[in-house]
Amino acid sequence: MLKFIIRRFLVMIPQLALLSILIFLLAKAMPGDALTGSMQANPNLDPKVFEELREKLGLNDPWYEQYGRWIGNLFQGELGMSYIHKVDIADLLGDRMANTFWLGLVTLIFTYLIAVPLGVVAGRWNESWADKLIVGYNYVSFAIPLFVFALIMLFIFGFGLHWFPIGGSVDVTVEKGTFAYFLSRIHHLLLPAITAALLSTVGTIQYLRNEIIDTKLKDFVKTARAKGTPEKKVYSRHIFRNSLLPVAAFLGYDIVFIIGGSVFIEQIFSYPGLGQLFISSINQRDFSVVNILVMLFGFLSILGTLISDIILSIVDPRIRID
Repeated sequence: MLKFIIRRFLVMIPQLALLSILIFLLAKAMPGDALTGSMQANPNLDPKVFEELREKLGLNDPWYEQYGRWIGNLFQGELGMSYIHKVDIADLLGDRMANTFWLGLVTLIFTYLIAVPLGVVAGRWNESWADKLIVGYNYVSFAIPLFVFALIMLFIFGFGLHWFPIGGSVDVTVEKGTFAYFLSRIHHLLLPAITAALLSTVGTIQYLRNEIIDTKLKDFVKTARAKGTPEKKVYSRHIFRNSLLPVAAFLGYDIVFIIGGSVFIEQIFSYPGLGQLFISSINQRDFSVVNILVMLFGFLSILGTLISDIILSIVDPRIRID
């Protein structure tokens, strides 16, 4: 098991190296450079000043020299500076990273709170009216685009019913560190988290339903019933336990889905996280921030697949590579 984990970590190194090169080359291929956004924000400034800054910052150097400096700074913990916000990127990411983390965590909790009971009900009573309703919900949630569903939820529960705030991560009038501040953060977090969770349940529900249906037909379940084991214990000790274990392997892939969805969710709900910063940085051509965010999202996605592989290797040791 240890060899498997070490090997998977070693595989991550060339993946991250290739990812960093692709990110940097794509950023260089985009129109403009790191100072273009600043030039657009200050149209009355002399273009010669920006040209001098480009030369001073090495933006006119060959791409491989710029890439070497960028990677070298990353290894030293220097993320660079945002040319739009005029602050270090590390300081810019601080609060936003925390917001995205809590949004992702709460979304993940809601996803499993919704998906596991629905998958169990659909699998145990398959072909019933409850199963047909759950499968219908699954089809709809799979078909509807995330940004469309998010806009509908925002319109109904934000603008229509006024149950939730329509933007921000906390009420600015609440004093930081108080219990009211904590409740305000939760209140702002609930609607985007529930929205993302409702569309994140598709794979877990379907996989759990199919696993339960397949497990009900296995020989060890028939043997347990033949021995007179009560039906409740047959499901709790044999069917559910064996069906839920493989679902845990999808945890990492759910993390990847949530990371990708956070970009749309945070933008639509005006939630100040990394996803919203990513979109605004692209619009403002703040390429130094874009590079770091794409690298961070890529790393988290690779880490999510690694977590899934490790969990799956624990559940099913046959997949381990010796």
